[in-house]
Order: sequence, then C-alpha cells, then structure tokens
Amino acid sequence: MKRMFGPIAIIIGILVILAVMLVPKYNTLVGLEEDVDKSYSQIENQLQRRMDLIPNLVESVKGFAKHEEKVLGDIADARSRLAGANTPEEQATANDELSGALSRLLVVVENYPELKADANFRQLMDELAGTENRIGVARMDYNDTVSEYNRNVRRFPGSLVAGIFGFDEKEYFKAAAGAQEAPKVDFGEFGD
Repeated sequence: MKRMFGPIAIIIGILVILAVMLVPKYNTLVGLEEDVDKSYSQIENQLQRRMDLIPNLVESVKGFAKHEEKVLGDIADARSRLAGANTPEEQATANDELSGALSRLLVVVENYPELKADANFRQLMDELAGTENRIGVARMDYNDTVSEYNRNVRRFPGSLVAGIFGFDEKEYFKAAAGAQEAPKVDFGEFGD
C-alpha cells in the first residue's frame, strides 16, 4: 500500500503544480480576450456614429448638388457594405471604401460655396471630423489590445494554455492595401 502512495502523491503534486501555473494564465487570457472584444466594440460604436451622420450630410448636399448622384450613390453603397461587414478585415475594407466616397463628396462640396457656408452642413462636417478622429483612436486602442493578447497567446506558458483551451490569435484592424498613398483628386472631374 505504501508503494502505491508514492507514485500517486507525485502525480497529484505534478497536477497541483500545473494547476497553479495554468489557472492564472487561463484567467489572464480570458481577461485579455474580453479587452479585445471591448476595444472592437468601440470601433463598431464609432463606425455606427459615422454611419448615422452620413444620411444627414448626404441630404444637406442633395439640396445643393442634385446632379451629383454618382457620388451620393457611392456613399450609400459603401455605407451598406460597412453595415454588413462582420470581421475586422471586412470592416477595415468597407471603412476604407466609405472614407474614399466621403473624400469624393468633399471634392464635390468644393464646387458649391453656398453649401460650405451653410451652418447645418458645417456642423455635420465638424461632427464627422470628430468621429473620424474617434475611429482612429479606437482602431489604435484595439490594435494595442490585440498586440498584448497575441503576445500572451504566443508566449509560454500562454501558448500551452491557448492551445488547450482554444484561444486563437486575433486579427489587427489594418488599412486596406494602398492606403499609405495619398489619393489623387481631380477637381475637373466634377466641374462643368
């Protein structure tokens, strides 16, 4: 009987040591995963805020620029794609499309000085600019949180815990390919 007690005690001791090492790491990964989800929801909140502002902005422009239907249609299409995006990668791509459409709208606005002078339009543009800044900050915060989470998933003993309990690396919110290049604006495209 005493002979069996020795190996059982060793096995129990090893299990206790593993539990003491793995449980805190598991709890850390759970907390970090929640932080990633929370950060991502802040991006979604700001994208939703921007999507809510855009119809008012488009309506303001419609009254002045009735023949600019293509630009307004591009904004509506890009807005729909952003609303239907489900992953950070899809949202980043749709976000970039919407940003491009909004940039084209701003070029159109340059042709209508009376629109630029409109108080409601200026207020909407200020709110949109503030929202764009919030989106940038939320994306940066999200990527910082993903970086910390991914480091913990990849380092030992986190990699061991992550493998056992199914914690996978998270994707960064990346800009679309070509985003580092300045857009080319042709003011002649909208004139006449």
